[in-house]
Amino acid sequence: MTTAAFFVLTALADQPRHGYGILREVDELSEGAVQLRVGTLYGVLDRLTADGLIVLDREEVHDGRLRRYYRLTDEGTGALDAEAERMAAGASAAKQRIAEGRKAPGTAANPTTGPGLAGGLA
Repeated sequence: MTTAAFFVLTALADQPRHGYGILREVDELSEGAVQLRVGTLYGVLDRLTADGLIVLDREEVHDGRLRRYYRLTDEGTGALDAEAERMAAGASAAKQRIAEGRKAPGTAANPTTGPGLAGGLA
């Protein structure tokens, strides 16, 4: 699952949203790290719809413009949950390795003692 797809599904996890609402939510959820352009967003929405992860919830006219609201399907909720679990497991493994690396001799965080810069013994 792409980062864009993950954040679009996350944006739709609590309620249906229209395109601009999804863009705002993705920006907020990712703390600005993922900034989708409109064309990219609708490409992601088309793919997620084709995959059965989201559906068109409703259409409304607002200020003379049509807004399409999308919502997650049960399959979309399951896919998002599975991806979130996969990402959490990866983050946990990374944190464990970092902690182990800090304890291991010869790492930047825990250098071994040995000759000084000049090559002699201190």
